Amino acid sequence: MQEAQSSTSVNHNNHTYKAHSNTRPPVDHRRSTFYGFSRSTAVVAIGIMVSAWLIVKTLAAFAPLTSVYAQYGEASKLPLLLDATGEELTAGLEMGHFTSVDLVEAYVARILEVNSTLHMVTEINPDALQIAKELDEERACGKLRGPLHGLPILIKNNIATADQMNNTAGSWSLLGAKVPRDSTMAEKLRKAGAIILGKTNLSQWANYRSSNSSNGWSAYGGQTYGAYYPGQDPSGSSSGSGVASSLGLAFASLGTETDGSILSPSQLNNIVGIKPTVGLTSRSLVIPISEHQDTVGPMARTVKDAAYILQAIAGPDQYDNYTSAIPWASNTSHYTIPNYVAACQFDALIGKRIGVPRNAIGSRTRSSAPIFDAFEAALTVLRNAGAILVENTNYTAYDEYLNSTAEDTVLSGDFGPNLAAYLAQLTTNPQNVQTLADVTKFTQTFPLEEYPSRDTAVFDASLALNFTNTSPEFWAAYQYDLYLGGPGGILGALDAYDLDAVVIPTRSASGISAIIGAPVVTVPLGAYPANTTVVANSRGNLNATAPNIPFGISFAGRKWSEEGLIGLAYAFEQRTMVREKVKPYIMPKTELKAR
Repeated sequence: MQEAQSSTSVNHNNHTYKAHSNTRPPVDHRRSTFYGFSRSTAVVAIGIMVSAWLIVKTLAAFAPLTSVYAQYGEASKLPLLLDATGEELTAGLEMGHFTSVDLVEAYVARILEVNSTLHMVTEINPDALQIAKELDEERACGKLRGPLHGLPILIKNNIATADQMNNTAGSWSLLGAKVPRDSTMAEKLRKAGAIILGKTNLSQWANYRSSNSSNGWSAYGGQTYGAYYPGQDPSGSSSGSGVASSLGLAFASLGTETDGSILSPSQLNNIVGIKPTVGLTSRSLVIPISEHQDTVGPMARTVKDAAYILQAIAGPDQYDNYTSAIPWASNTSHYTIPNYVAACQFDALIGKRIGVPRNAIGSRTRSSAPIFDAFEAALTVLRNAGAILVENTNYTAYDEYLNSTAEDTVLSGDFGPNLAAYLAQLTTNPQNVQTLADVTKFTQTFPLEEYPSRDTAVFDASLALNFTNTSPEFWAAYQYDLYLGGPGGILGALDAYDLDAVVIPTRSASGISAIIGAPVVTVPLGAYPANTTVVANSRGNLNATAPNIPFGISFAGRKWSEEGLIGLAYAFEQRTMVREKVKPYIMPKTELKAR
């Protein structure tokens, strides 16, 4: 789901029921599993042996990493990896300034520099160097798979790969579990030429386990921190993907979202996130929460980089029937994906009608003043770029939405059956977890899961339902969501005012679009000023508000409107370039070395 927030509404990727605080529980400060296991190991010998073997093998493969250490001043033709774009990296590869092997080595070295502090990567692909070598050889022979050829990418640790890496959703219950094939997302990335560099940490079970955990914590991966203030809440649930992309630890990353899990960590980590329409990207062999709201999308440093990735991963999939609704792919054997990259035009805002739903933005407070001020300045940028802004395009049922528990019902009803369907596909299942009840029992009895310090309240609520996602109670809740987000929400505003999109601070952007499966694109907007009072999350283990913590602005629209939203986001990004002005407090120093 999404990050845990301090308000009283729910973020389902940092799942919090509306009856609870949205703040995630605190996470401990122990080391990530990538660096070893300082936790008690008496009952986890097998799991540790498996992970330790993977880590040792990986580190051995990357032993000569000092060969790629260099500062940018050595050769101006080499891009700085903190902000290097895909086009810059591809140009360097084409001109022979460096190879994909060099890129993999440099990115791994950068991960090693900061992972013991920020814990964003759970493991590195032991095959990454070999894959990079093969892609370099293909390039030398003039064979290019696509625009992502030879570019390393990290993926969230709930997106399965049929290789030596784990796919755990942050739970020890899935350590060593194997899938019959790559997830469709991993398969599409490989076909596009990307190198899957490793897996990123996440809020455990995509923030769908606890009422008292914290963003970016998982039992398997430890606590992820943001890079813009010490102890920063990274948001979630795609926490590691957000931090890794922001620090230039790969070309970009993939995240997943049920409600906020791409958008929120993207904004708090000063990057671009695209939350696609549900069904635009396949969820096959992605550990689920809800078939009605789950989606997979890119998290990158620029809009164009995110567009390149979406271009590679969008499209129908025989394993996910929701993709059959894609309007441009009714013929699944012959279709053309919209050109999301070509949508990145500087003049894309000219003549576009963009609504400002003031009632969904909320009221200005002392703590929210920096966001409100930056948002008002952004509206001026949009006007000056030729957009037609329409004020007070309010969501007519927004108060009903704030008081509704329908989304909780939908997610709880989906979770058990959807999880069981994923578990049934495993070809190796060391803990023999086959149902949500099995996972709950494991979580409550396995010491490294830290129960009851971090509870299983969300699991328990799903198990307590006396109906599933085929029951009338479920469908009544789902239909109510479709009203709240549709005629009573964003779709009603788009239709009533003849809008191309709405614009809204990212912190308020996810929920209404999530419940109807509609797309949102977030772009960096600003950061809290130096005089900001530091405010901890509800558990006191993370800094939720502090100087230099970034925030974003979002463009939201109808289903399948990604092409237009990307254009709006790009045009705004190019006029503001906020990411370049907000710098992390901690940065890796490894750069590419001239050949």
